[in-house]
Amino acid sequence: MIPQHDFLALTRRHEWQLEPFSYALPNGDAVNVWDTGVLCLEPTSGAGDEPGGRKDIVLSCGIHGNETAPIEICNQLLTRLLSGELQTRHRVLFLFGNPAAMNLGLREVEENMNRLFSGAHSKGEGLCNRERIRAMRLEQYVSRFFADPARPRYHYDLHTAIRGSRHEKFAVYPFPHERPHCREQVQFLGACGVRTILLSGGPTTTFSYYSSHRHGAHAFTVELGKVRPFGENDMTRFLEARQALQELVTQDEMALEPWRADDFTLFAIDRVINKRSEQFRFLFASDVDNFTEFPQGFVLAEDGDQQYRVEKPREAVVFPNANVAIGQRTMLLVVPTRLWE
Repeated sequence: MIPQHDFLALTRRHEWQLEPFSYALPNGDAVNVWDTGVLCLEPTSGAGDEPGGRKDIVLSCGIHGNETAPIEICNQLLTRLLSGELQTRHRVLFLFGNPAAMNLGLREVEENMNRLFSGAHSKGEGLCNRERIRAMRLEQYVSRFFADPARPRYHYDLHTAIRGSRHEKFAVYPFPHERPHCREQVQFLGACGVRTILLSGGPTTTFSYYSSHRHGAHAFTVELGKVRPFGENDMTRFLEARQALQELVTQDEMALEPWRADDFTLFAIDRVINKRSEQFRFLFASDVDNFTEFPQGFVLAEDGDQQYRVEKPREAVVFPNANVAIGQRTMLLVVPTRLWE
């Protein structure tokens, strides 16, 4: 049993490892703890009376330890499921990604975990720190969970951003390769209060891309607001997301609002700027919001003798961060786009 049904508290007491254990809830649902921060919940029956429900859903959070609102949202939902107040209709894997960074109140301990998936953990210096090993194990747990190719797969990797944003809540849609973008999934994000979508134009090493590319899951990196310490989040700002995630796991199917293209703002990721040297610096204010636009020709950054300018009308800056390792992304440059009318 999990004391007070609080899996996050148990996870934070065991930063890097927890021996697996299982038990059944009074309603018959199976609770399987695979590791610290890794809990698989399986209903005895689900949609269509199929054992385990019909969908396989991954809800991950805390890949960056200081992004606390999604951690609190997931733990509140999980606590209600473990207490029997709610009952899941589908298989759900809850992942609290980086407990050690949570306990430190930091984004990472040694390395940005959301750059370590799709095998990146074993490249370069290899499995040289615990975050790389943790990323490898999270991949393994997701692969274990998505073992049945006949079941629909979903992965929502929940985050908050370092800085403010002209669009407070937004999602990154991983590059789908030959698969079409899914309008229904964008509608679900809308139900979460997320109405700005970034369409990725190529492979990345993020957690959501791993699930999308490796397992064909509907997967997204979902940014729900700005980083705040534990206990300082205004949870009223997440009511739509909390309700939508609850309905996702406790209902056979969700009733989504009719499609209206004008309800959503879509951007294509046009350029990814990586850090080449320690000389890299931005030429705009350090507190600039995500989705800020600059005039065409404006010099955004310098990296030694290399300059990066605004090349297109309405090109905007997302995720600017100069304090990254050489070779890692310092910012995205995005432009408006449309998919469906």
